[in-house]
Order: sequence, then C-alpha cells, then structure tokens
Amino acid sequence: MPRDFLWSLPGGHRDLRRKEGLLSRIHLDGWLLLGLLTLMASGLFVLYSATGGSLDATLGQASRFGLALLGMLVIAQIPPRYMQRWAPIIYGLTLLMLLAVLLLGINAKGAQRWISLGVFRVQPSELMKLALPLMLAAYLARCHLPPGWKNLFIAMTLMVIPIALIAVQPDLGTSILVAGAGLVVLFLAGLSWRLIASFFALALAALPALWMVMHDYQKNRVKTFLNPESDPLGTGWNIIQSKTAIGSGGLHGKGWLEGTQSRLEFLPERHTDFIIAVLAEETGLVGVTLLLTLYMLIIWRGMLIALSVTDTFSRLMASAVILTFFVYVFVNIGMVSGLLPVVGVPLPLVSFGGTSSITIMAGFGILMSIHTHKSMAVG
Repeated sequence: MPRDFLWSLPGGHRDLRRKEGLLSRIHLDGWLLLGLLTLMASGLFVLYSATGGSLDATLGQASRFGLALLGMLVIAQIPPRYMQRWAPIIYGLTLLMLLAVLLLGINAKGAQRWISLGVFRVQPSELMKLALPLMLAAYLARCHLPPGWKNLFIAMTLMVIPIALIAVQPDLGTSILVAGAGLVVLFLAGLSWRLIASFFALALAALPALWMVMHDYQKNRVKTFLNPESDPLGTGWNIIQSKTAIGSGGLHGKGWLEGTQSRLEFLPERHTDFIIAVLAEETGLVGVTLLLTLYMLIIWRGMLIALSVTDTFSRLMASAVILTFFVYVFVNIGMVSGLLPVVGVPLPLVSFGGTSSITIMAGFGILMSIHTHKSMAVG
C-alpha cells in the first residue's frame, strides 16, 4: 500500500501502517493471504459434508492446510534470486524422486504414484508442477528472449523428461497439468504465434499415435466424455451422477449436509475430484458462483503481482504460478460438468489431499516472496 495514501488517512493511519509493516516484514501479501485463508475455510466446510460429516477427515485436512501455510511462510522468506540459483537442484531432486517412484513406489488403484517417507507418503508428480516452471523460468531468464531454436529445444527437453516419467505411472491428468505449467512459461517467454500454431498442429498430428499407446482406462475416459450415456452403469456413471448432482441443486441448493447424491453415495470421489458437485447440490448456483468469485479474486491479485515485477525470472515465475492455478480450477470444473474428459484433477484447496495443497501453497509462497522482496527493493 503506498505510503502517501496511508499518511493521508485520518486517525487510524498508524494502525494500518503497523499491519502493513507486519505483513511486509514476514513477506506476506495481505489480500492474497486473506483470499487463500477464505478458500481453505470454504474447502473444509464443503469437505465436512462431502465426507458424510467426518470430523476426522476434516481435521486431518485442516492439519494439512496448516502444514501448507507453514511451508508458504517459509518459502516466502527466500529471496527470488536464491530460488533462481537453486532451481536446477530442486528440479534434479524431484526428477530423482520420479525415478524412485518407478522403482520403489507404492501401487494403489492400479497406479504407482507415491513413495513412502515413513509416517507419510509423497507424490513427486505433484512437486513437479512447481519444480518444472521454476527450472524453466530460471533457464529462460538467462537466455535472450524470445528463445531461439537451441534454447527452445533445451527447454522442451526439460519438459518432456518429467512428463514422460509421470505418464508411465500412469497419471495422465497430472502429466497434462505439468505440461501446461511448462507451456505457460514458454508462452510468457515470448513464443511467436507461428511457433504456437506449429506445436498445436504437431499435437493434433500425434493424436493417433497417442491413442495407440494410451491405457484402456484412458481410452474409456475419452469415449465416456464423447458419449457418457453409452455406458450409464459403467464408465459413464461418474459424470452422469456428477451432472445430476449439479443440476439438482438449482439456484439455492438443498441445504448443507442435505445433498442426496453425495449422502446416498451415488456420487463417486465426492471428497476429491468431484467435490464441487457436492457444493453445487447443497448450495446451488449461488454457492458455486461465490466460490468461483473467490477463485477469480485470488487469480486477479496474483496477476497484479505478476504485472508489477520487472526482472525476467520473477515475471515468468509469478505469471506461471497464477496461470497454472487457473488451469487447475478450469480443468476440474470442466471435467466435473462434462465439458472436459475426466482426468483426475482435484479442485485446488477444496478437494481432500495433502501433497497437492502443499505444492499449491508453496507456489503462492514464491509469489509472495517475489512481491514483497520487490517492494522492499523498490522502497
């Protein structure tokens, strides 16, 4: 907040300056922090209902949020120049963890995505959502922009290796999100529209080959997206029940803890991927609109921060954090409403999950560090 504005306020300006100073000293942005805390509280509110009133699950998620907030606070203290310097180490360690998943990972529900660290499990693919854009931003910040073919080839290689390791777990949803995070950085680095169109054409041409190597369950997801009613009691069940829950909520919903689709367990994965369907059924269009408004306010604040920085690394990384956050929200809502194939993407800071929440808040820690250290340097 500008100093001149604070001095112009009558009476209470000293208290406002004191609050502003406290947040600045611990490298937090007040408006962004308020939005994130409100989103977490809303997530716990919905999760309690989605888990059938399970206090244990809700408190467990609250403890994960607490850990995520602590991680955000710690990361916010690190100046961006150190993040840029440590990016190759972070990327390399996360890459080694992905390799460890293939050799020593825990198999659950037909996928091998986790490694055990004793008292808890870690999903390295979630960490790569942050490690990859960090690495790309650090690399491209040292290059002449827009990147030439040589630098672009190196950047694409840095992307393809982790995406391939995640895809073979198999985890198509996370591999798409990691690819999206990387492409956001490349786009912000100044790729020409001609190159973007070329990549898009290559991707379309590669679709037949991709279809040949996809697992059967992944092919079924695409078929279900195109025609869910073809197998209403099988592969189409999830999306049909999700759309039923969303539509039955109407304008104001059935009331908190009164959703029949979730309470009677018709709605699958109701506490993770399909949690917004629970919100829609119980609070209706009003509740969903309020949640989307909260997401948009967080994204708007993040974009203001990204636009305010001047150095290349900070600009690329800040923009990547907030635009990737937008992609997570867009993909989840799109798949739950039937506009996109179901790819197993949780709703940020609302769906049940630990590693995902910690990774997202770590990203916001980087965003706050970029903002507050920039402000201190300017001031």
